[in-house]
Amino acid sequence: MPNHFNQYRVTMNSLSKLLTISLFLTAVLMFGGLFPSHAAELQKLTNAKLINNSANDGDSFFVESAGKSFHVRLYYVDCAETSVGSKSDAQRVREQMRYFGLPSAERTIHFGNEAKTFAESILAKPFTVHTAFASALGRSAKGRIYGFITTSDGNDFASLLVKNGFARTHGIGRETPDGVSRAEMIERLRDFEISAILKRVGIWSESDPDRIAELRAKQHSEDQELKELQSQVKKAPSPQSLLDLNTASKEEFMSINGISPNLAERIISGRPYKNVDDLLKVKGIGTKTLEKTRPYVVVVGKE
Repeated sequence: MPNHFNQYRVTMNSLSKLLTISLFLTAVLMFGGLFPSHAAELQKLTNAKLINNSANDGDSFFVESAGKSFHVRLYYVDCAETSVGSKSDAQRVREQMRYFGLPSAERTIHFGNEAKTFAESILAKPFTVHTAFASALGRSAKGRIYGFITTSDGNDFASLLVKNGFARTHGIGRETPDGVSRAEMIERLRDFEISAILKRVGIWSESDPDRIAELRAKQHSEDQELKELQSQVKKAPSPQSLLDLNTASKEEFMSINGISPNLAERIISGRPYKNVDDLLKVKGIGTKTLEKTRPYVVVVGKE
């Protein structure tokens, strides 16, 4: 009896950790501005039918209405990927695997296909698409539009995905067709997600609550590192804007991160330079500073 009680206590502690993380994410989504609203009025695509297409998955699919076809991406939710066909796909699967606390990429893709099958079964009957035709291009090479889907029995399909453990609350959102605000809709979906976690349905049936915090922290760290690298690349000057060590002004040198007014003056005093490595002769410039400065300077002419 004591062993069963201890196991129960461990399980509840793990679930408590997971719920804490989920509640934190709710606050981030609601107040962090991650869900820009779209002011354009929603239009109805009635009597819509699902078109069989290999690109369909749990949250994005081709539909036909009134003789026209559309590639619809659901608002608010994200299902696991159904395959890995590129490096970006692999990175996305890894991020999803960490979010859901799954043991492998293979299991993540498995549940992506489970979500696709669920979508095919629910959308087998005619449904209604509500869209303002906002672009949802994302990783797709073809034009997609964001939309809500109301099923044949009047349910919001995105909510069904989250309730059944096939999707997370994630992505772009706006006021719903029945007038529910963005903040309220996020709160509803997060409640559905917490319920699915507690019931351990769908993708959450194989989630490891004890590792989710660690996995998500690792993903966050890598995302931040990537953002910093991208920022550095954007700030890096083109060859036409590189600073000539023999002609650049003090102010231009100071525009380089890490170059103080005094160091800029010492660089100017050290002219002429035959090559960038000559900067090592300047007091205050060591190997590390040289390597940080190298992408921004060149030796072209003489003073």
